[in-house]
Amino acid sequence: MSFHSSAILAPFQVRSFRFQWPADLLTSWGIEMENLVLGWYILVETGSVLLLTLFWALQYLGTLIAPMFGIAGDRLGHRRILCAMRVAYSVFATVLMGLALAGVLRPLHVFILATLSGLIRPSDQAMRNALIAETMPGDRLMATMGVSRTTQDSARIAGSLAGAGLFAAFGMGAVYLVIAGFYVFGFGLTLGVAGRRGSADRSAEPRPSLWRDLKEGLAYVWDTPASLAAMWLALLVNLTAFPWTSGLLPYVARDVYHLDQTGLGTLIASFAFGSLLGSIAISFAGRMLQPGRTMIMFALGWYALLLAFAHMPGPNGGRLMLIVAGCSQSLSLVPMSVLLLHGAGERFRGRVMGVRMLAIYGVPPGLLAAGALIDRIGFTPTVSLYCLVGAVLTVLIAVRWRAALWRPDAPANARAPAPATGPAATARWADRRPLPRIR
Repeated sequence: MSFHSSAILAPFQVRSFRFQWPADLLTSWGIEMENLVLGWYILVETGSVLLLTLFWALQYLGTLIAPMFGIAGDRLGHRRILCAMRVAYSVFATVLMGLALAGVLRPLHVFILATLSGLIRPSDQAMRNALIAETMPGDRLMATMGVSRTTQDSARIAGSLAGAGLFAAFGMGAVYLVIAGFYVFGFGLTLGVAGRRGSADRSAEPRPSLWRDLKEGLAYVWDTPASLAAMWLALLVNLTAFPWTSGLLPYVARDVYHLDQTGLGTLIASFAFGSLLGSIAISFAGRMLQPGRTMIMFALGWYALLLAFAHMPGPNGGRLMLIVAGCSQSLSLVPMSVLLLHGAGERFRGRVMGVRMLAIYGVPPGLLAAGALIDRIGFTPTVSLYCLVGAVLTVLIAVRWRAALWRPDAPANARAPAPATGPAATARWADRRPLPRIR
C-alpha cells in the first residue's frame, strides 16, 4: 500500500500534523496517567465514592468557560492557546511532583490542583480539533480526526497501564516525574505545529467584544439544526454514558470486581482499546460514513453495551463489554466532531468547538447523581437507569431532527470526496497554512 493511497498515513503528508500528532500523544499520556493515579489516590486516602465523584467533577469545571478558549483561539490562533495550556499542565504536574517527593501530599492539595487544572483541561480536545481543521484539507478531515483520536485512545491503554505499574512499584513522586516530562516534551512539539499566518497583523485590527463573539457562536449553533442536535446528543452522552467509563471506574474496580490499581488499569485500557479500534476504523473508512446517521446509531449501541457491562458478573466479561463499548463510543463521537467542524467554517470553528465543550459539563452532575444513587439502589440498577434514559432521549433527538440527521441527502450525512493524490496534491498541502479569518 503506497503512502498516497493509505488513508491512515495521508494526514502525515501535512507537515503540521507530523508535529501535532506526537505532541497530542505525549500530552494524552500525561493526562491519562494523572487521571488514574489521582483517582485511585483519592479513593484510597478518603474511602469515599462521593469524594471520588467530586474529584472527577472538578476536572470538568472548565467546560463552563470553554467557549472563551474557543473565542481566544479564533482571535489569537489555536496553536498559541494550546501552547499556553500545555505550559500550565507542566507547572501543575511539577508542583504535585514536588509535594509527593517531599512526602507532604494530601487530598486537599489534589483537590486544589484538580480545580486549577479542571479550568483548562476540558478545552484541550477542542483546541486540538480546531487546529486540525485549520491545517488539514477537508477531504482528509474525517480520516485525520480518526488518526488524531488514536493519541487519546492509545494513551488510555498504555498510559493507564504504565501509570498503574509505576504507581504500584515506585510511588506517586516517580509517576509524576514521568507525567511532568510528558507535558514538557508535548509543549515543545506543539511549538512546531503550523500557526495562523498573519495573526499578528490581525490582532491590531478592531474586534467585536468577547460577548458578541460568544453570542454569535451560540446563535450559529441554535440556528443550525444538525449542530444543535449534535450538541444535545453530546450533552446527553456526557451526562449518562461517560461517568461509567471515566470517574466511576475506580469504584467498579475496587468495590464491584475487587481489583487493585493494576486491575483498574486493565479496565481503563479495555475501554480505550475499543476506542482505538473505532478510531482506526474511521481512519480507513471515514469517507464512507454518513456523520449524522453514524453518531446516532453508535450512540444507541454504546448505551446497549454499557447496560451489558453493568450485568457482567466478573471482570473478564466486564473488560470485553468495555472494549466493544469503547469502539461504539469512537464511532459516535468522531463523526459528531466532523459534522460540527465541517459546518462551522473558519469563522466559527473555535467558538463552535468551545460550545461543544460546554456539553462535557454533563459529566459532573452525572457523576454526582450516580454516586448518590449507587449508595441508595446499588451499582447495576443505577447503570441500567442511566442507559435506559440515555437511549430513549437519543431516539427522541433522532426523531426531532430527523430531517437534518437522518435523511441521506442531508448536509450532515454528506460523505467526503476522495482525497486528491499525486505530487501536485502533496505540494499543495505539505505546508498548508490557514486562510485569514472571515469577517
